[in-house]
Amino acid sequence: MPATLPKTKSKTDCPQTNFSQNSKALDSFAPHILDWFADNGRHDLPWQQHKTDNPNPYIVWLSEVMLQQTQVTTVIPYFQRFISSFPTVQDLANADWEMVAEHWAGLGYYARARNLHKGAKQLVEIINKTGNFPQTVDDWENISGVGRSTAGAIVAMGLHGYGVICDGNVKRVLTRWAGIDGDITKSATNKQLWALAERLTPAGQSGEFAQAMMDMGATLCTRNKPACLLCPLQNDCIAHQQGCETAYPVKAKKQPKPSKYSHVLLLSNPQGQMLWLQRPESGIWGGLWSLPLHFLKKESVQKTQGKKVLATANDDKTYEAEFTVAEQIIDAYLEKHLNKNLNKSLSDITTHKQPFDKDTIKHTLTHFHWYLMPITITLDETQTDELSKQLAKADIVFIWCDDSHAKSLGLPKAMLKVLATL
Repeated sequence: MPATLPKTKSKTDCPQTNFSQNSKALDSFAPHILDWFADNGRHDLPWQQHKTDNPNPYIVWLSEVMLQQTQVTTVIPYFQRFISSFPTVQDLANADWEMVAEHWAGLGYYARARNLHKGAKQLVEIINKTGNFPQTVDDWENISGVGRSTAGAIVAMGLHGYGVICDGNVKRVLTRWAGIDGDITKSATNKQLWALAERLTPAGQSGEFAQAMMDMGATLCTRNKPACLLCPLQNDCIAHQQGCETAYPVKAKKQPKPSKYSHVLLLSNPQGQMLWLQRPESGIWGGLWSLPLHFLKKESVQKTQGKKVLATANDDKTYEAEFTVAEQIIDAYLEKHLNKNLNKSLSDITTHKQPFDKDTIKHTLTHFHWYLMPITITLDETQTDELSKQLAKADIVFIWCDDSHAKSLGLPKAMLKVLATL
């Protein structure tokens, strides 16, 4: 069981420090990390290339995109499924978007999947022209969805070249070790961290060093309970010397997440099939399939007599962007032909945390909490035909299907939650 320290001091208890590690500490950093990694690091991840003489940058690129804001244990089955279906970058580039979306469904942060598919096409174009993958960090940064740290990881681990990484795990290790107390969301601190990462990365083993740093942040130098007594850097770590490990990294306090509320329309035809829409490329769940949604104009929270209550936002641009053409058509049709005014349910919501009712599904995304209330509406044959014609006339991509067929589409996790309640 990992050894951990007693509860550490808060940031206000710690002295203000500037980075001042001496040259001896700087020079010994990489050897300590690499020795620790050789004995204690993870060496069985399916995308690792540090023991391979002929590394595959495609595998590393794919894994790095998947690992952005997602844990290793979650990524592994998705990665294995992707590699099985798309063993080469050419296979991924030639795949239909619907197939890519289906493989990504449930992994979240869906813009990554769109960038991955676009990036595969860009890479194939480069390979066709040059005969090889991009070879430099700068060239990889030109690929859709690839940032500076991801590009460094691909070059270091996927090409065995020189690349530097400075992702969230690395920043946590470096701020603690060097006592960097600047806000890591600020450009000045970010610049300082990148300079330190470049200084510490060994030219000859940057791939192993990158994996070692990721392992250090994921397994020892964790956010809340760092296992400092097992850390190979503890003798030089300024945060450890101060007893202020969890005070680093310093980051501006996040604002509370707002809440969004919407109906999920279970529109059924006489055969018991439900209507599914393919979402637009931009916006929530771009390119994936969803039941029709009806967002309520609710963004802000006010206090009344000591209670938090909902208030309709005056300028809800996000709502306007989410209310797609397909959903506008459906909303208008239901109100005109079935006398369904879905906005009336807004008055049923009384407090910030209270859902619509017991059937409401709470789904949390990066920037907001989302309350989804399923509403079942059965259409007759004529209504089904009329609504389908209106959607087709507007070039909406849709399908009427049963639950088992729907699950074979590319569905976001929230829609799988809805299906699980039926």
